Amino acid sequence: MTSTAATPSVGSELRRWRELRSLSQLALATKADVSTRHVSFIENGRARPTPEMIIRLAEVMRVPMDEQNRLLLAGGFAPRYPQRAPDDEALAPVMAGLRCLLDAHVPYPALLLDDHWNVIDANEPVDALITGCDRDLLEPPLNVIRLCLHPHGLAPRIRNLSTWRAHLLRQLEQRIDHRGGDPDLVALRHEVTAYSGGTTPPVGPSVDPVVPLEIEAGDDVLRLFSVASQVESASDVTLGGLHLETFLPADARTRGLLGSRRAWRRPRADEAPSSAPARRD
Repeated sequence: MTSTAATPSVGSELRRWRELRSLSQLALATKADVSTRHVSFIENGRARPTPEMIIRLAEVMRVPMDEQNRLLLAGGFAPRYPQRAPDDEALAPVMAGLRCLLDAHVPYPALLLDDHWNVIDANEPVDALITGCDRDLLEPPLNVIRLCLHPHGLAPRIRNLSTWRAHLLRQLEQRIDHRGGDPDLVALRHEVTAYSGGTTPPVGPSVDPVVPLEIEAGDDVLRLFSVASQVESASDVTLGGLHLETFLPADARTRGLLGSRRAWRRPRADEAPSSAPARRD
């Protein structure tokens, strides 16, 4: 005799998201402009929400678009947001624009990442930074957090590994919370926390205004800080999950070192493509 796990109801899933966001039924009802009684009835299955109500509640709770689709499916409705592959023709104009931003950021590193820190694309300075990492770590999907913290990745070259590790793990925890306990992110956290991370970073105010990445590049040490941005008006799940992660010099020496590396550029159409797995031209 076999048994299968019951599919969660839309009411129980909405309640799970509400609790993840630390909202009371009253707070959610007030923000969504509905009655507390109606929210209660939806959560306990006494009322069947319309697709519009599901989306209204989900948006108040900042539920990601792909999870909103799952809520709609749990309620017996069709998904609202399409999810296309990054190379889909419909996304081509937006992806081309994002790749222009990557190129415009040269000579500084920049990456286009999905919601799980997998690399969709990267510019030429990134290729130079990851040279020497274990080839298995560079196979797609190339995951930035894994690459940074793995002992055969960038970790041996990161001078402030403990501090940078703590910074990445904090970001990972925040993303897990944002995505409602995404099992792939939870598995990534379990994997990377098992890596050796050095000593615990000191507690107290930092002398730097930002948390820098201090990484060896040949005989030099680069000090970089990151800035992340997203497509604000995305109505596609794939685009909604993309993050443009750009790195900037944290000191004048790094600015000079990166600015002097004039060879960093994308190959022309008549040249052989780069062997780095981050390239998807």
